[in-house]
This record gives sequence, C-alpha cells and structure tokens, in this order.
Amino acid sequence: MVKAVRIHEYGGPDKMVLDDVDVGAPGPGEARVVHQACGLNYIDTYQRSGLYQLPALPAILGMEASGVVEAVGEGVTVVAPGDRVAYACVPVGAYCESRVMPAEKLVKLPDSVSFEVGAACMLQGMTVQYLLRQTHVVKPGDTILVHAAAGGVGLLACQWAKHLGATVIGTVGSDAKAELAKAAGCDHPIVYTREDFVARVQEITDGKGVPVVYDSIGKDTLMKSLECLSLRGHLVNFGQASGPVENFTPGVLGSKSASLTRPTLMHYTATRPDLETCAGELLGLIDKGVLKINVNQTYALADTVQAHKDLEGRKTTGSTVLIP
Repeated sequence: MVKAVRIHEYGGPDKMVLDDVDVGAPGPGEARVVHQACGLNYIDTYQRSGLYQLPALPAILGMEASGVVEAVGEGVTVVAPGDRVAYACVPVGAYCESRVMPAEKLVKLPDSVSFEVGAACMLQGMTVQYLLRQTHVVKPGDTILVHAAAGGVGLLACQWAKHLGATVIGTVGSDAKAELAKAAGCDHPIVYTREDFVARVQEITDGKGVPVVYDSIGKDTLMKSLECLSLRGHLVNFGQASGPVENFTPGVLGSKSASLTRPTLMHYTATRPDLETCAGELLGLIDKGVLKINVNQTYALADTVQAHKDLEGRKTTGSTVLIP
C-alpha cells in the first residue's frame, strides 16, 4: 500500500483526502515509478473542482512527477529499472508515493536536473515549448504579451522568449511579482491591479500592438487581450484561471483579422517522437543553464489541501512541488 491524494467527489480543496492505495506490478508496456517529487499545476484545480471531468471517481489527482523506475513490464525498452525519469500529462494520477503507468510517457532526466526541478518543469516547461516554438513561433525582434508572468509558465516563458530574442511584456498582480518577472527576462512588467494593461501595451508598442498574446487567465482577460493584438495577431488561450470564457462569438476576431487558438499539451506530445522533441529541447536548455526553474514552494504530500488553497489564492510564485 502507498499513500495517494484522491478525490471521491468534485469540489474545493477540502475534497482531497490522503488514502492508502494498492500499486500492482507493471504489465506489458508499463513501468512502476517510485516518486521523489510531484508537480502542482493549475490544471489540477480544474480536475479537482470538476471543471475538467475525470474518467471516474475516486481518482488520484496530479499531472506530473519525477522519480526512479522500480520495475518494467514486458516489451519496455524506453526506460529500465534504476533510471531517473519524469513525466507530465495523461494519465492523471501523480499525487502518490508510487504508481504504474505507460512507460512511453516517461522521459529520462539528465543527472544535472534534480528530482524537484524534474517534477516542476515537465508540464509547465513543455507547455512553454509548444507555445513559443510550435503554436506561435516567436522570432528575434518580436514583442509578445504573457499574462501571469510571475507564475510557473510565465517565468519560463519570459526566460525562453528572451533566449529567442524577443521583447517581453508581462502582466503580474503585485510589485513583488513584477520583480520576479523582471529577473526572469520580462522587459515590461505591468501590475494589472493598478495599471490598464491594454493602454500600457499600446504605449510600449507605439500603438502597433503585439503579434501574439499568451493568455492563461481566460474570462477576465480574453477580450482585453484581443485589444492588445496587432493586425492579424494571434491570441493563444491556453488556460482559464479566472473561469471559462462565455458568450464568445468568432466575429469579434474580425476587428483585427485575428486568430484564436486553444491548444493543450497532450496534443503536442501525443506521439513518442513529439514527446521526445518537446521534452528534449526543454531539458537541454535546463541542462545548459539557459532556463532556470524556480521551485519557490515545497509542501509535503499530506499538505496538498493547503497547497491548492495557496495556488488558487494566488499566494504562490514560480513552481510548486509536493514531496511524498
């Protein structure tokens, strides 16, 4: 038996409980991983609340973790017992001490990458990879807008975009978060609680707007994000921290001949080659020191309820991990 954080019904953070669960032997194509750290991501709150429905309840939450391969099933060649590994995305079930999962979803961690960084970087880091390198390819000289620039994805996006030669505008909720974003490469942090970010973007770009907005906030920002775009700009909505966007009509995009995309990581890592490309570029840049993963909060697995409360209360910065 191992400890795992499960929900038996959808709802707030208090619906999560620490249960004892069985972990069996890996079957064909599977591996059993002993977790050393588990990542905490905003999508976990969507799944806990029921905004994103899970296949069945009760369910173990969590989309990413790192650890050591303990055993492998028949036919597994991508990893071996003793390998340091990490993973992100489906199947859900990372908030636990140990689990059995498809081996093809695992990637090997370089020795230079700690388990804490490995657990914190996969979902957020691969998200940034597809956002900046695939969904809308950021080029040298571009000026881009990143919402929640002091969050886990935001801080990585600032670093990676600067590495690509872009100028970064980012929205943040406080002066302290503005400093964090600036240290990560954000050229123009905007404290949205006291500044009109649309007006500031127009000021910074001399009225031209930006070719792309990366928006993980959703309801509270989407229409204003559209106002920040240049003609034929690209609005990339990859999250909804403030709630789902309602009553949106495609016709509003016509004001700027803009395009709107709603991408998800699982579609950019659906095949083994896609996963290896996405994770390989990310881990390579971490290994070279180009990207720094800011693990600013650590909680025990037993304290996951508080971790969710802090995340939803916007009390966290950078990345957060749970330690089994």
